[in-house]
Amino acid sequence: MVTPMLSQLTYEGLLDEILHVNNGAVELNASIMGVQQEGKKVKVPLNSSDKLFKEIRDLNFEVVVQVLRQKATSMKQDYSDITMRQTVSELKDFVKKLNTLPEITRHINLAQHLSEFTSKPSFLGRLDIEHTIVESESYDLCFEYIEEMIHKQEPFLGVLRLLVLFSVTNLGLPKRQFDYLRREILHSYGFEHVVTLTNLERAGMFRKQELKSNWLTIKRAMHLVVEDNNTANPSDISYVFSGYAPLSVRLIQQAIRSGWRPIEDILRLLPGSHSDTKRGGFSREISSESLLGGSTNAVKLVDGRRSLVLVVFIGGVTFAEISALRFLCAQEGMAYDIIIATTKVVGGDTLLDNQYGLTFKISILGKTNPDANLDASENCPI
Repeated sequence: MVTPMLSQLTYEGLLDEILHVNNGAVELNASIMGVQQEGKKVKVPLNSSDKLFKEIRDLNFEVVVQVLRQKATSMKQDYSDITMRQTVSELKDFVKKLNTLPEITRHINLAQHLSEFTSKPSFLGRLDIEHTIVESESYDLCFEYIEEMIHKQEPFLGVLRLLVLFSVTNLGLPKRQFDYLRREILHSYGFEHVVTLTNLERAGMFRKQELKSNWLTIKRAMHLVVEDNNTANPSDISYVFSGYAPLSVRLIQQAIRSGWRPIEDILRLLPGSHSDTKRGGFSREISSESLLGGSTNAVKLVDGRRSLVLVVFIGGVTFAEISALRFLCAQEGMAYDIIIATTKVVGGDTLLDNQYGLTFKISILGKTNPDANLDASENCPI
Protein backbone atom coordinates (compact mmCIF):
# COMPACT_ATOMS: atom_id res chain seq x y z
CA MET A 1 0.00 0.00 0.00
CA VAL A 2 3.02 2.32 -0.03
CA THR A 3 3.15 2.97 -3.78
CA PRO A 4 -0.45 4.16 -4.42
CA MET A 5 -0.30 6.52 -1.44
CA LEU A 6 2.62 8.44 -2.98
CA SER A 7 2.16 11.29 -5.46
CA GLN A 8 2.80 10.06 -9.01
CA LEU A 9 5.26 12.27 -10.87
CA THR A 10 5.06 10.99 -14.43
CA TYR A 11 3.00 13.09 -16.83
CA GLU A 12 0.18 10.55 -17.12
CA GLY A 13 0.33 9.79 -13.41
CA LEU A 14 0.12 13.46 -12.49
CA LEU A 15 -2.82 13.94 -14.84
CA ASP A 16 -4.56 11.17 -12.95
CA GLU A 17 -3.64 12.65 -9.56
CA ILE A 18 -5.05 16.09 -10.39
CA LEU A 19 -7.64 15.57 -13.14
CA HIS A 20 -8.48 11.85 -12.67
CA VAL A 21 -8.12 9.92 -15.92
CA ASN A 22 -11.31 8.01 -16.72
CA ASN A 23 -11.57 5.62 -19.67
CA GLY A 24 -8.55 7.13 -21.37
CA ALA A 25 -9.66 10.75 -21.08
CA VAL A 26 -9.81 13.67 -18.67
CA GLU A 27 -12.75 16.04 -18.31
CA LEU A 28 -12.02 19.66 -17.43
CA ASN A 29 -13.20 23.21 -17.93
CA ALA A 30 -13.06 24.35 -21.54
CA SER A 31 -11.26 27.53 -20.50
CA ILE A 32 -8.20 25.48 -19.50
CA MET A 33 -7.93 24.27 -23.09
CA GLY A 34 -8.27 27.79 -24.46
CA VAL A 35 -11.95 27.53 -25.38
CA GLN A 36 -13.82 30.61 -24.18
CA GLN A 37 -17.14 29.03 -23.24
CA GLU A 38 -17.95 29.70 -19.62
CA GLY A 39 -19.07 26.67 -17.64
CA LYS A 40 -18.56 24.21 -20.47
CA LYS A 41 -16.67 20.96 -19.88
CA VAL A 42 -14.55 19.24 -22.51
CA LYS A 43 -13.12 15.73 -22.66
CA VAL A 44 -9.49 15.44 -23.69
CA PRO A 45 -8.51 11.96 -24.98
CA LEU A 46 -5.24 10.51 -23.72
CA ASN A 47 -4.03 7.54 -25.75
CA SER A 48 -1.24 6.44 -28.04
CA SER A 49 -3.00 7.72 -31.17
CA ASP A 50 -1.75 11.08 -29.95
CA LYS A 51 1.91 10.77 -30.98
CA LEU A 52 3.10 13.51 -28.65
CA PHE A 53 1.30 11.98 -25.67
CA LYS A 54 2.83 8.60 -26.51
CA GLU A 55 6.25 10.26 -26.41
CA ILE A 56 5.83 12.10 -23.09
CA ARG A 57 3.29 10.07 -21.06
CA ASP A 58 5.94 8.12 -19.14
CA LEU A 59 8.37 11.00 -18.57
CA ASN A 60 8.82 12.74 -15.25
CA PHE A 61 6.74 15.93 -15.34
CA GLU A 62 9.81 18.14 -14.95
CA VAL A 63 11.14 16.73 -18.22
CA VAL A 64 7.76 17.05 -19.97
CA VAL A 65 7.77 20.80 -19.44
CA GLN A 66 11.22 21.01 -21.04
CA VAL A 67 10.20 18.84 -24.01
CA LEU A 68 7.10 20.95 -24.69
CA ARG A 69 9.12 24.14 -24.44
CA GLN A 70 11.65 22.81 -26.95
CA LYS A 71 8.94 21.76 -29.40
CA ALA A 72 7.18 25.12 -29.16
CA THR A 73 10.47 26.98 -29.64
CA SER A 74 11.36 24.82 -32.63
CA MET A 75 7.95 25.46 -34.21
CA LYS A 76 8.33 29.20 -33.68
CA GLN A 77 11.81 29.15 -35.23
CA ASP A 78 10.58 27.22 -38.27
CA TYR A 79 7.81 29.76 -38.74
CA SER A 80 10.28 32.63 -38.52
CA ASP A 81 12.52 31.00 -41.14
CA ILE A 82 9.81 30.95 -43.82
CA THR A 83 10.94 33.04 -46.78
CA MET A 84 9.86 33.40 -50.36
CA ARG A 85 13.04 31.60 -51.40
CA GLN A 86 12.01 28.29 -49.83
CA THR A 87 11.33 25.44 -52.21
CA VAL A 88 7.97 23.69 -52.49
CA SER A 89 9.50 20.64 -50.81
CA GLU A 90 10.62 22.72 -47.83
CA LEU A 91 7.18 24.32 -47.54
CA LYS A 92 5.61 20.86 -47.65
CA ASP A 93 7.80 19.72 -44.75
CA PHE A 94 6.80 22.80 -42.75
CA VAL A 95 3.10 22.14 -43.36
CA LYS A 96 3.59 18.60 -42.05
CA LYS A 97 5.02 20.07 -38.87
CA LEU A 98 1.98 22.31 -38.56
CA ASN A 99 -0.17 19.17 -38.30
CA THR A 100 1.37 18.54 -34.88
CA LEU A 101 0.43 22.02 -33.65
CA PRO A 102 -2.95 20.97 -32.12
CA GLU A 103 -1.22 18.21 -30.11
CA ILE A 104 1.46 20.60 -28.88
CA THR A 105 -1.15 23.21 -27.94
CA ARG A 106 -3.27 20.60 -26.13
CA HIS A 107 -0.43 19.36 -23.96
CA ILE A 108 0.95 22.83 -23.28
CA ASN A 109 -2.49 23.77 -21.91
CA LEU A 110 -2.62 20.61 -19.78
CA ALA A 111 0.95 21.08 -18.55
CA GLN A 112 0.27 24.70 -17.66
CA HIS A 113 -2.75 23.62 -15.62
CA LEU A 114 -0.72 20.93 -13.83
CA SER A 115 2.06 23.44 -13.14
CA GLU A 116 -0.37 25.60 -11.20
CA PHE A 117 -0.58 22.73 -8.69
CA THR A 118 3.00 21.43 -8.78
CA SER A 119 4.46 24.89 -8.16
CA LYS A 120 2.48 25.41 -4.95
CA PRO A 121 4.49 25.23 -1.69
CA SER A 122 1.87 22.82 -0.33
CA PHE A 123 2.53 20.34 -3.16
CA LEU A 124 6.30 20.58 -2.82
CA GLY A 125 6.03 20.24 0.95
CA ARG A 126 3.90 17.15 0.53
CA LEU A 127 6.50 15.55 -1.74
CA ASP A 128 9.18 16.24 0.86
CA ILE A 129 7.18 14.67 3.68
CA GLU A 130 6.28 11.65 1.53
CA HIS A 131 9.96 10.96 0.90
CA THR A 132 10.75 11.54 4.58
CA ILE A 133 8.14 8.93 5.52
CA VAL A 134 9.38 6.43 2.92
CA GLU A 135 12.97 6.90 4.05
CA SER A 136 11.83 6.31 7.68
CA GLU A 137 13.47 9.50 8.86
CA SER A 138 12.29 11.85 11.61
CA TYR A 139 9.19 10.12 12.94
CA ASP A 140 8.26 13.15 15.05
CA LEU A 141 8.47 15.53 12.07
CA CYS A 142 6.13 13.33 10.02
CA PHE A 143 3.68 12.98 12.90
CA GLU A 144 3.58 16.74 13.46
CA TYR A 145 3.08 17.41 9.74
CA ILE A 146 0.03 15.13 9.60
CA GLU A 147 -1.27 16.60 12.86
CA GLU A 148 -1.00 20.13 11.40
CA MET A 149 -2.83 19.06 8.22
CA ILE A 150 -5.70 17.75 10.33
CA HIS A 151 -5.90 20.94 12.38
CA LYS A 152 -5.89 23.04 9.19
CA GLN A 153 -8.64 20.82 7.80
CA GLU A 154 -6.69 20.08 4.64
CA PRO A 155 -8.56 17.94 2.02
CA PHE A 156 -9.62 14.73 3.74
CA LEU A 157 -8.29 12.32 1.11
CA GLY A 158 -4.88 13.99 1.20
CA VAL A 159 -4.73 13.57 4.97
CA LEU A 160 -5.81 9.93 4.74
CA ARG A 161 -3.14 9.16 2.11
CA LEU A 162 -0.34 10.46 4.32
CA LEU A 163 -1.86 8.79 7.37
CA VAL A 164 -2.01 5.40 5.62
CA LEU A 165 1.53 5.83 4.25
CA PHE A 166 2.78 6.72 7.73
CA SER A 167 0.96 3.81 9.35
CA VAL A 168 1.99 1.19 6.77
CA THR A 169 5.70 2.09 6.82
CA ASN A 170 5.70 2.00 10.64
CA LEU A 171 3.50 -1.12 10.89
CA GLY A 172 0.98 0.96 12.78
CA LEU A 173 1.20 3.77 15.33
CA PRO A 174 1.69 3.53 19.10
CA LYS A 175 -1.70 3.35 20.86
CA ARG A 176 -1.46 6.82 22.37
CA GLN A 177 -0.68 8.51 19.04
CA PHE A 178 -3.16 6.34 17.14
CA ASP A 179 -5.98 7.31 19.49
CA TYR A 180 -4.94 10.97 19.38
CA LEU A 181 -4.92 11.26 15.57
CA ARG A 182 -8.15 9.31 15.33
CA ARG A 183 -9.82 11.69 17.78
CA GLU A 184 -8.47 14.79 16.03
CA ILE A 185 -9.72 13.57 12.63
CA LEU A 186 -13.23 13.07 14.01
CA HIS A 187 -13.20 16.52 15.61
CA SER A 188 -11.98 18.20 12.40
CA TYR A 189 -13.89 16.29 9.72
CA GLY A 190 -16.97 15.01 11.53
CA PHE A 191 -17.97 11.96 13.51
CA GLU A 192 -19.55 10.37 10.43
CA HIS A 193 -16.00 9.31 9.54
CA VAL A 194 -15.78 6.97 12.52
CA VAL A 195 -16.85 4.18 10.15
CA THR A 196 -14.20 5.29 7.64
CA LEU A 197 -11.44 4.98 10.22
CA THR A 198 -12.83 1.67 11.48
CA ASN A 199 -12.74 0.23 7.97
CA LEU A 200 -9.19 1.47 7.44
CA GLU A 201 -8.21 -0.20 10.71
CA ARG A 202 -9.87 -3.48 9.70
CA ALA A 203 -8.00 -3.34 6.39
CA GLY A 204 -4.69 -2.85 8.21
CA MET A 205 -4.18 0.54 6.55
CA PHE A 206 -4.40 2.63 9.75
CA ARG A 207 -3.92 0.68 12.94
CA LYS A 208 -2.24 0.41 16.31
CA GLN A 209 1.35 -0.78 16.38
CA GLU A 210 1.80 -4.27 17.77
CA LEU A 211 5.14 -5.30 16.24
CA LYS A 212 8.29 -3.48 15.21
CA SER A 213 8.23 -2.24 11.63
CA ASN A 214 10.23 -4.16 9.03
CA TRP A 215 10.01 -1.39 6.43
CA LEU A 216 13.69 -0.39 6.76
CA THR A 217 14.75 -3.97 6.03
CA ILE A 218 12.49 -4.17 2.97
CA LYS A 219 13.54 -0.74 1.72
CA ARG A 220 17.25 -1.51 1.90
CA ALA A 221 17.07 -5.06 0.58
CA MET A 222 14.97 -4.07 -2.45
CA HIS A 223 16.77 -0.74 -3.07
CA LEU A 224 13.51 1.16 -3.01
CA VAL A 225 15.06 4.57 -2.34
CA VAL A 226 17.59 5.80 -4.90
CA GLU A 227 19.49 8.92 -3.88
CA ASP A 228 21.25 9.69 -7.17
CA ASN A 229 18.20 10.06 -9.38
CA ASN A 230 18.40 11.76 -12.78
CA THR A 231 14.86 12.40 -14.00
CA ALA A 232 16.05 13.87 -17.32
CA ASN A 233 18.11 10.81 -18.23
CA PRO A 234 16.93 8.05 -15.89
CA SER A 235 18.79 4.81 -15.41
CA ASP A 236 16.39 3.34 -12.85
CA ILE A 237 12.63 2.97 -12.42
CA SER A 238 12.74 5.25 -9.37
CA TYR A 239 12.40 8.30 -11.65
CA VAL A 240 8.61 7.79 -11.68
CA PHE A 241 8.46 8.97 -8.05
CA SER A 242 11.64 11.10 -8.19
CA GLY A 243 13.66 8.74 -6.01
CA TYR A 244 11.33 5.91 -4.95
CA ALA A 245 11.16 2.64 -6.90
CA PRO A 246 7.74 0.93 -6.70
CA LEU A 247 8.06 -2.27 -4.71
CA SER A 248 5.80 -4.15 -7.15
CA VAL A 249 8.13 -3.38 -10.07
CA ARG A 250 11.22 -4.25 -8.03
CA LEU A 251 9.64 -7.64 -7.35
CA ILE A 252 9.02 -8.09 -11.08
CA GLN A 253 12.67 -7.21 -11.77
CA GLN A 254 13.78 -9.83 -9.30
CA ALA A 255 11.39 -12.46 -10.71
CA ILE A 256 12.71 -11.92 -14.23
CA ARG A 257 16.33 -11.83 -13.17
CA SER A 258 16.66 -14.83 -10.89
CA GLY A 259 13.29 -15.70 -9.42
CA TRP A 260 12.07 -15.00 -5.90
CA ARG A 261 13.87 -17.78 -4.06
CA PRO A 262 16.97 -15.61 -3.34
CA ILE A 263 14.72 -13.10 -1.54
CA GLU A 264 12.51 -15.54 0.36
CA ASP A 265 13.30 -13.82 3.67
CA ILE A 266 12.14 -10.46 2.31
CA LEU A 267 8.97 -11.91 0.77
CA ARG A 268 7.97 -13.32 4.16
CA LEU A 269 7.91 -9.75 5.48
CA LEU A 270 5.36 -8.70 2.85
CA PRO A 271 1.59 -9.25 3.18
CA GLY A 272 0.04 -12.15 1.32
CA SER A 273 1.37 -15.48 0.12
CA HIS A 274 3.91 -16.03 -2.65
CA SER A 275 5.23 -18.83 -4.82
CA ASP A 276 8.05 -19.26 -7.33
CA THR A 277 7.30 -21.93 -9.91
CA LYS A 278 9.48 -22.56 -12.94
CA ARG A 279 7.60 -23.66 -16.06
CA GLY A 280 8.84 -25.04 -19.33
CA GLY A 281 9.65 -22.71 -22.21
CA PHE A 282 11.34 -20.01 -20.15
CA SER A 283 14.98 -19.59 -19.31
CA ARG A 284 16.30 -18.21 -16.05
CA GLU A 285 19.83 -17.77 -17.39
CA ILE A 286 19.57 -13.99 -17.33
CA SER A 287 22.05 -11.72 -15.61
CA SER A 288 21.23 -8.47 -13.86
CA GLU A 289 22.97 -6.71 -16.74
CA SER A 290 20.40 -8.22 -19.11
CA LEU A 291 17.58 -6.91 -16.95
CA LEU A 292 18.97 -3.40 -16.77
CA GLY A 293 20.20 -3.20 -20.32
CA GLY A 294 23.89 -4.11 -20.05
CA SER A 295 23.87 -7.54 -21.71
CA THR A 296 23.99 -8.11 -25.45
CA ASN A 297 22.95 -11.73 -25.18
CA ALA A 298 19.27 -11.25 -24.47
CA VAL A 299 17.15 -14.37 -24.37
CA LYS A 300 14.88 -14.43 -27.44
CA LEU A 301 12.51 -16.80 -29.13
CA VAL A 302 13.43 -18.72 -32.23
CA ASP A 303 11.81 -16.19 -34.56
CA GLY A 304 13.82 -13.36 -33.04
CA ARG A 305 11.10 -11.86 -30.89
CA ARG A 306 11.52 -11.29 -27.18
CA SER A 307 9.76 -13.63 -24.78
CA LEU A 308 6.61 -12.38 -23.08
CA VAL A 309 5.97 -11.88 -19.38
CA LEU A 310 2.39 -11.39 -18.20
CA VAL A 311 2.10 -9.26 -15.06
CA VAL A 312 -1.31 -9.24 -13.37
CA PHE A 313 -2.23 -6.67 -10.72
CA ILE A 314 -5.21 -7.73 -8.60
CA GLY A 315 -6.85 -4.72 -7.01
CA GLY A 316 -5.31 -2.13 -9.29
CA VAL A 317 -2.12 -0.57 -10.60
CA THR A 318 -1.01 3.06 -10.81
CA PHE A 319 0.04 4.85 -13.99
CA ALA A 320 3.47 5.36 -12.42
CA GLU A 321 3.96 1.59 -12.07
CA ILE A 322 2.89 1.11 -15.69
CA SER A 323 5.45 3.74 -16.73
CA ALA A 324 8.14 1.96 -14.72
CA LEU A 325 7.38 -1.32 -16.48
CA ARG A 326 7.47 0.40 -19.88
CA PHE A 327 10.85 1.84 -18.90
CA LEU A 328 12.15 -1.66 -18.15
CA CYS A 329 10.93 -2.95 -21.52
CA ALA A 330 12.63 -0.08 -23.34
CA GLN A 331 16.07 -0.83 -21.93
CA GLU A 332 18.64 -2.12 -24.38
CA GLY A 333 19.26 -5.81 -23.88
CA MET A 334 16.02 -6.41 -21.98
CA ALA A 335 15.10 -10.03 -22.62
CA TYR A 336 11.34 -9.74 -22.28
CA ASP A 337 8.30 -7.79 -23.39
CA ILE A 338 5.87 -7.22 -20.52
CA ILE A 339 2.09 -7.37 -20.89
CA ILE A 340 0.16 -5.76 -18.04
CA ALA A 341 -3.28 -6.92 -16.95
CA THR A 342 -5.18 -5.35 -14.06
CA THR A 343 -8.61 -5.15 -12.52
CA LYS A 344 -8.39 -1.36 -12.48
CA VAL A 345 -6.04 1.59 -12.88
CA VAL A 346 -5.99 3.33 -9.50
CA GLY A 347 -4.40 6.11 -7.50
CA GLY A 348 -4.32 6.93 -3.82
CA ASP A 349 -7.48 9.04 -4.04
CA THR A 350 -9.52 6.41 -5.88
CA LEU A 351 -8.43 3.64 -3.52
CA LEU A 352 -9.32 5.58 -0.40
CA ASP A 353 -12.42 7.15 -1.92
CA ASN A 354 -13.72 3.63 -2.56
CA GLN A 355 -12.69 2.68 0.95
CA TYR A 356 -14.62 5.38 2.77
CA GLY A 357 -17.24 5.93 0.09
CA LEU A 358 -18.62 2.43 0.78
CA THR A 359 -18.20 2.48 4.54
CA PHE A 360 -21.86 2.60 5.44
CA LYS A 361 -22.74 -0.13 2.94
CA ILE A 362 -20.01 -2.40 4.29
CA SER A 363 -21.04 -1.78 7.88
CA ILE A 364 -24.70 -2.59 7.18
CA LEU A 365 -23.71 -5.77 5.36
CA GLY A 366 -21.40 -6.68 8.21
CA LYS A 367 -24.30 -6.95 10.65
CA THR A 368 -25.79 -9.88 8.83
CA ASN A 369 -22.83 -11.10 6.83
CA PRO A 370 -19.51 -11.47 8.70
CA ASP A 371 -17.77 -12.16 5.39
CA ALA A 372 -18.39 -8.53 4.37
CA ASN A 373 -15.46 -7.53 6.58
CA LEU A 374 -12.81 -8.09 3.92
CA ASP A 375 -9.10 -7.41 4.31
CA ALA A 376 -8.44 -4.72 1.73
CA SER A 377 -4.69 -5.24 2.02
CA GLU A 378 -5.08 -8.47 0.05
CA ASN A 379 -6.96 -6.72 -2.74
CA CYS A 380 -4.85 -3.61 -3.21
CA PRO A 381 -1.54 -3.03 -5.00
CA ILE A 382 1.68 -3.10 -3.00
